[in-house]
Amino acid sequence: MLSCMRLVSLKFQAPQSFISRKFQRRQPLAISPSRPFMDLKTLVSSLNNFASLSLAENWDNVGLLVEPSPPHTVKTLLLTNDLTEEVMEEALQRKADLILSYHPPIFLPLKHITWKTWKERLVIQALENRIGIYSPHTAYDALPQGVNNWLAKGLGACTSLPIHPSKAPSYPTIGAHRVEFNINDSPSMDKFMSAVRDIPEVSITTFSARNGGEEQKRVCLNCTKKALLQVVALLSENSYLYQKTEILSLEKPLLLDTGMGRLCTLAESVSLATMIEQIKDHLKLLHVRLALGVGKTLESQVKVVALCAGSGSSVLRGVEADLYLTGEMSHHDVLDATAQGINVILCEHSNTERGFLSELQNTLAAHLENKVNIVLSERDRDPLQVV
Repeated sequence: MLSCMRLVSLKFQAPQSFISRKFQRRQPLAISPSRPFMDLKTLVSSLNNFASLSLAENWDNVGLLVEPSPPHTVKTLLLTNDLTEEVMEEALQRKADLILSYHPPIFLPLKHITWKTWKERLVIQALENRIGIYSPHTAYDALPQGVNNWLAKGLGACTSLPIHPSKAPSYPTIGAHRVEFNINDSPSMDKFMSAVRDIPEVSITTFSARNGGEEQKRVCLNCTKKALLQVVALLSENSYLYQKTEILSLEKPLLLDTGMGRLCTLAESVSLATMIEQIKDHLKLLHVRLALGVGKTLESQVKVVALCAGSGSSVLRGVEADLYLTGEMSHHDVLDATAQGINVILCEHSNTERGFLSELQNTLAAHLENKVNIVLSERDRDPLQVV
């Protein structure tokens, strides 16, 4: 037994170069009272308050994706645009307790958690080393001070509005439908009120209304889609009692400063050549890809820019502008835009997003009251390069 213990000791004293860092596991550290920290659940709640996950697109996969067994304390949070195996190795070296990856590393459902694919390996390493993974993605796209707003700063002085405004997360009143009708006598009113009280998820208001000189009661019911079917069935039983019946669909109010993409109007027109240099400077790029609109040159003036960080085809399609700015678009969407005389600048997908993280680092630090050490990944980069 003694010799075995010595053999293990000798193995761990081997030079670092002989040890695969990919298989190292970080042991939980004792909490130092001198270092700020947050409980993971508290931190996630604060992140959700910073940007409601309801703002994300319904196809997206956002929020806490990997959760170590509780309790879990976060002292260091690593910001990255993409969570690759290189970034995970960096997270281990920097002793991160939570990775905030703008793009969700788990997007499509995983059928296995094995060592065969890189995304499965990320999950295994995160759990084995007690590292949480959180992804905001399109929730941060929609924010008034989010990714698209940051991208718009590269255009110079301008006013901007979301191309597709977000809707409030909930209706101003209960339900998504309203039913209105008149009742001309009290017995009918009492009968209806008695029956409708048995239907859940319905709110009722009444007021006086006149119908051809006759005073009647106007009844308004707000209800869910499920309750609507029951209300309509109830009205159909004694339809002669109810007059001027209307069924309205309620829409959630728009959040005018929040949403996908930005339509930006410059304070002063600039040449396309000048705009290209401004964008390259903002994104710290040596090259971008340009498709000239039909009849346009580098000296053509740009006044209105429609932009969307990442992959912008679905957001920009059909928008009237002098220039489309995004990371990537399909070949045919580029052809459609240029045929309409719209210039297109493509910067590669993550190049239109990654720079936002520097701004986010300071914003989140203030939001979290500096209770967590927030660090930027140094290994996160766009997979494409010019050669």
